[in-house]
Amino acid sequence: MSLCPRILSRQAPRALSTVTKATSRSFTSTQFRQINSSKPVATTSTQALLAEFERRSNTIPAPPESREHPMVGIAPATRENVGQKRFADFDLRGRVFVVTGGARGLGLSLAEALAETGGYVYCFDREPGAGEAWDEASRRAEEYGGFLQYRQQDVQDSKGLDRTIEEIADKHQRLDGVVAAAGVQHLAPAMEWTREEANRMMDINYTGVMMTATSAARQMFKYKCHGSMCLIASMSGSVANKGLLSPVYNSSKAAVVQLARNLAMEWSPIRKDGTGGIRVNCISPGHILTPMVMKNFEEVPGLREKWESENMMGRLAQTSEFKGAALFLLSNASSFMTGNNLVIDGGHTAW
Repeated sequence: MSLCPRILSRQAPRALSTVTKATSRSFTSTQFRQINSSKPVATTSTQALLAEFERRSNTIPAPPESREHPMVGIAPATRENVGQKRFADFDLRGRVFVVTGGARGLGLSLAEALAETGGYVYCFDREPGAGEAWDEASRRAEEYGGFLQYRQQDVQDSKGLDRTIEEIADKHQRLDGVVAAAGVQHLAPAMEWTREEANRMMDINYTGVMMTATSAARQMFKYKCHGSMCLIASMSGSVANKGLLSPVYNSSKAAVVQLARNLAMEWSPIRKDGTGGIRVNCISPGHILTPMVMKNFEEVPGLREKWESENMMGRLAQTSEFKGAALFLLSNASSFMTGNNLVIDGGHTAW
């Protein structure tokens, strides 16, 4: 059963307008600054701004009512699966996905999971080329009927992100989902952070995730694709990491978990015009042996041993151990799951 029927190109602007309508009514940050500024502002100007703010606040649409727009028809009926194909709910054949941070490490492993079950996966990263493991991952993907394609695309470039995702969706006449895995780390005591450092980390780890999700949602609404998004958070969004001073990183990951809940509320219901039906969930990994974490071990002696002793399994994770979770969240296997955070941390936060 297709979850993303092709529609005529002349329908796209109308469908897309449902996404952008609320944005056009938003109150600008400049106006907020004018209202809250300590500098004197003409009384009439202030009154006009407040009146406009009040008017727009009263006209901003509420989230769609889930009972009025239920998310039905997402998973194939049981009779379609039984006796037809093993693990049919996990089959991604012909579906199109974007994975940010996909040049190497966790992002590439998650992209592999989608491609190895038949998905067409576009990996975004700011690096000029993919990492060492790319060729082998691409070969395996083709062997199982999918493909991996690399695109140099920085999530901080919102306009470029829009263009690249739109190009992919237009090429395939669909977009079925996203894994937002791009992120950076920086270690420093709280009192040593500069505004510029904090803003850069939040721009990549939080704003970059949000811009990725919204860019993809525009195309999924445009082509009426009922799909799924997986935002990569961290157990660090729920706890303070013992032995590691990373207050902004941890805060950025907590923000991603909250973002997923809100996007799920807004996009999961299916509107009368067929748009929506997008599930949004998080994965919160524990400590993984990635290049970024290996760098942390170089910076903080004894950190690896400490982390290994802090979870119930006495070891750190490999990136490949999260492939099953990504496949679960991006496929019909998780058709009744949205707005949730899947913590996979070897028991670290359980004691």
